[in-house]
Amino acid sequence: VGGPRVPQILPADILWEKEGDNATIQCSHIMGATYYQMYWYRQLPGETMKQIVYTTANTNPDFEPDFRDEMKFTAKKPNAESGTFTVKNLVPEDNGLYFCAVSEHSDTDTCGS
Repeated sequence: VGGPRVPQILPADILWEKEGDNATIQCSHIMGATYYQMYWYRQLPGETMKQIVYTTANTNPDFEPDFRDEMKFTAKKPNAESGTFTVKNLVPEDNGLYFCAVSEHSDTDTCGS
């Protein structure tokens, strides 16, 4: 009944990949085309969750400063309802939880005096 809608993100499988390989994570949702903003996060053991990248459909990903200079990750978003995130050249230190989240577009108006 009334209240905010919570995005329904379809769960991904656990990935087991070999050292040196790439791991690609799929993310999709059923909230519709207005939820076109996608965020990818990582939580390493014993650490807090950190945002890695923000993407929208068919644009270049916007990596957070701590991850901007690395060629470790790629993010692709071919449409509003799905995207992929790849961790390249896996090493044991990449072991952790990786999350995606989606957000609906919003506009903010400001008025000057």
